[in-house]
Amino acid sequence: MLKFVIVEDSPEFQEIICKVIDKTIFKTENDYRIEKYSKYSSELSNTIKDCSIHKIYILDIDLGKGPSGLEIAKEIRNIDWDSEIIFITSHDKLFETVYRNLFNIFAFIEKFVSLESRLEDNLLKIISKKADYGKFYYSNNKIDVQIYYKDITYIYRDTIERKLVIKTSNNKFLLNKSILEISKELDERFKQIHRACIVNVDRVNIFNWSKGYFELDTGEKVDLCSKSFKGNISNGLF
Repeated sequence: MLKFVIVEDSPEFQEIICKVIDKTIFKTENDYRIEKYSKYSSELSNTIKDCSIHKIYILDIDLGKGPSGLEIAKEIRNIDWDSEIIFITSHDKLFETVYRNLFNIFAFIEKFVSLESRLEDNLLKIISKKADYGKFYYSNNKIDVQIYYKDITYIYRDTIERKLVIKTSNNKFLLNKSILEISKELDERFKQIHRACIVNVDRVNIFNWSKGYFELDTGEKVDLCSKSFKGNISNGLF
């Protein structure tokens, strides 16, 4: 799911941007939502603070009274370094100011210079990167954990620690959750292959059901693979 956040005080340009988004995303068959704002608001602030979904911000710089698009982008970057930011403005002389004050801006588009074609081109580039921004979130009184799904290799129940363990390529995290609980918080790439193990199938090179192990793209071999869960993997073999 992609969320497009438009901050533009002109209804005319809001409509143009929405049409470009609809046209572009129609070609890709991605799921998406569009949120529109004419100025900074508490609702926009809540959207910025919600880092559970990857967003593409399309911001006008000059929004009249209240915070400018540049100030809104600074707030975004204080919280969120993953979502993309595209500036659309009629002030071409602000180009240097934007890049001097902000990091990681995807594009700067002038409103009256091929806006529609340039915006479509930039959106297609963002989508074609196929970057994986999904994250697993966990928080309690002691820790706050945010892990990209793509970095998780497998999850298992440690009977000695009596904890759930999330393994990544270079680390592990112990949580107070059950296999059933965490399975509801993961996406479709995660499959249960043992009563005590869920694996990221995108990170697996080999499932050996007869010998009861799987091998990850890191080279790690894990003896948590049960024939009774073989049906959870689409081709059964891999």
